[in-house]
Amino acid sequence: MTERAYALRFISGKYQGGEYPLQDARDLVIGRSSDLDMVLIEDMVSRKHAKITLQDGAITIADLGPTNGTFVNGEKVKKAQLKEGDRVLIGTSILKLVTVQRSAQAIDARAAQQQLERTAAAQERRGRSAVQGRLEEVPLVDLLQLLSTSKKTGAIVIQGYRGGRVHLRNGRVVAAVIDADPTLPPKKALYRMVGWSQGGFEFVPQEGELPPMPNEIQESTEALVMEAMQQQDELARGTLPAPTAAIGIAMPLTPRLRDLTPEEVDLVQLVHNYGVVQAVLDRAQGSDLEVAQKLAALLQRGYLRQF
Repeated sequence: MTERAYALRFISGKYQGGEYPLQDARDLVIGRSSDLDMVLIEDMVSRKHAKITLQDGAITIADLGPTNGTFVNGEKVKKAQLKEGDRVLIGTSILKLVTVQRSAQAIDARAAQQQLERTAAAQERRGRSAVQGRLEEVPLVDLLQLLSTSKKTGAIVIQGYRGGRVHLRNGRVVAAVIDADPTLPPKKALYRMVGWSQGGFEFVPQEGELPPMPNEIQESTEALVMEAMQQQDELARGTLPAPTAAIGIAMPLTPRLRDLTPEEVDLVQLVHNYGVVQAVLDRAQGSDLEVAQKLAALLQRGYLRQF
């Protein structure tokens, strides 16, 4: 038998800092009902919310039909395989699957539950009700799903190498801004921030109604999260020009400029004026993924070159 075992570590929410061990060859049923294995006392958790099974080293999670859903790494699931490092959102708790040293003693589920309750009580005494932490532990996609399901109004404030704010009204993302730059479209700013892996964050609740904001985002939070994750996956593949790359017009320029669309001519002009991929991404129309794909096509067709 391996010396390592698995546990669920609470990295956000009422039980933050708590840990619950997984037992081999048995189900762990999570919910609000007092007769379950892991009992999470909060309104956003259904009576029977989710089931986690560890069998022959494979770990699966099954959604048991809760009102607010079960999320793995920011994506809503009905059933999914879990691996070390995966994050599960249940109610307002984010749990991370971790490996721990296997104990010589048998796991006492009741003791683990009591420890969770003591953790929650200690959090309450310290007044740790605010949603705060670091993106290294809790990525923005998880925060967005958490605040969306709990229909929160306010702003996620991110501080680090760059600063950003995401504004929500009743759980819907309505605006996003990076470094207080009003020229960066809100959706482009949001999609970029989803890719940030470092920095501290805090959710600041809004007192009263959130007033209308300029160029409000209309899509649902779930649709935005899905699109942002897909864009980040494509951008991370390494097949598109890197944001830090120097870029310019090919010399000599062999293909004819008249074969370009007006949109492509505008992109070539931005390349000529600024010479760095990131500067072009900042100023071009469309998402970072769309612009990067167009730059890659112009490079392939011989209009542009990287240095």
